[in-house]
Amino acid sequence: MSADPRKPVIDRYADGGLILVQAAGGLTPELAREHPIEGTWSIAQLVAHVLDTDLVLSDRMKRVIAEDSPRLEAFDENAWLTRLDSGAMPVMEAAELFAANRKWMTRVLRAQDESAFARSGIHSEIGKLTLAEIVVKATHHLDHHLRFLYAKRAKLGVSIYPRYAANPGF
Repeated sequence: MSADPRKPVIDRYADGGLILVQAAGGLTPELAREHPIEGTWSIAQLVAHVLDTDLVLSDRMKRVIAEDSPRLEAFDENAWLTRLDSGAMPVMEAAELFAANRKWMTRVLRAQDESAFARSGIHSEIGKLTLAEIVVKATHHLDHHLRFLYAKRAKLGVSIYPRYAANPGF
């Protein structure tokens, strides 16, 4: 019997929850709201955006699994950040909700047979998207924003590994 080709993608998707919790950890609310790189989002805004997008992508996944050719609406990420006051939201609550959502959706995804991953919906701007494409998009979206999160932490001088930063000879 051959290995399930979906497993590595679902595993990578599932790992994102813990990765974001670790990447966002150890920040004071004040540091999370700083803009260490001028003209860019704060870490609080970035984590809220990653959470909001993941919730939207999860909704799209569920619609594609459960409905026939559902319409998948685009959203304005900048309007969400501004009007939902994302920069004021607690970073760890957002990261933990992201992790809980990933855990929930991982269960849903693992329960699907191979044919479910070929099911599709129609995105209002992109067109046809399969379940497999949405899962990959969700995984890549987190990876994309983690680079910015790590750069912001570095600019703030806040290591993800504080006990090792205190002992660089480890």
